[in-house]
Amino acid sequence: MTLAKDIEEMRSTIEGIEFPPGDIESQEPPLESYLHLQQIILLLKCLEWLWKDRQDYFAAGNLTIYYSPNQKKSEYFRGPDFFLVRDTERKPRKSWVVWQEDGKYPNVIVELLSDSTATTDRGVKKRIYQDVFRTPEYFWFSPHTLEFKGFALTRGTYEAMQPNERGWLWSEEMQLFLGVENEQLRFFTPEGQLVPTPEEVAEMAQKQNEKMAAKLRELGIDPEQL
Repeated sequence: MTLAKDIEEMRSTIEGIEFPPGDIESQEPPLESYLHLQQIILLLKCLEWLWKDRQDYFAAGNLTIYYSPNQKKSEYFRGPDFFLVRDTERKPRKSWVVWQEDGKYPNVIVELLSDSTATTDRGVKKRIYQDVFRTPEYFWFSPHTLEFKGFALTRGTYEAMQPNERGWLWSEEMQLFLGVENEQLRFFTPEGQLVPTPEEVAEMAQKQNEKMAAKLRELGIDPEQL
């Protein structure tokens, strides 16, 4: 089956079709490396902490997206390493089934390059995200080489994003920057602040408490007695 024929079938609507059940298990292969696993966890933890009070999105990593009721899984495609869907219910899912989610596709996709997937991520997947998903923003990042690029859908075609002076790329969909920090892909606020993990927040709080305790001791006050 050619890619063009595959795309044509995926985008067609067939009257009276019997849709597969919505509760479909994800079928993703094992991740390429520990670095890939850590990177996915990092992105999810940071976004979940930043948006902890929001209930209008779904973010996941290495999860199958089922987008064609004709063939539940395309031979050309597996789930993104990280994706975000806006304006949807925040709840656990075994997979993302487009026809059970009001036809919603991801707003943002991030793929983590590896020797075995880089060609597909730069080619076939990029075309599917552009032509079928119409995903507004697509990024890729290599945990090994630190290659980092982003694309925005403009008039139906992906155009390369231009980095700022720090090498960061702006995500209009998330209202956040993405950039490489300490050899990891991280989120940054519009003001340029690093979006921390919960563990980093706890560590910063502990250091602040220790600093305050030291200051009190300099003033002759025992913080334990407060």
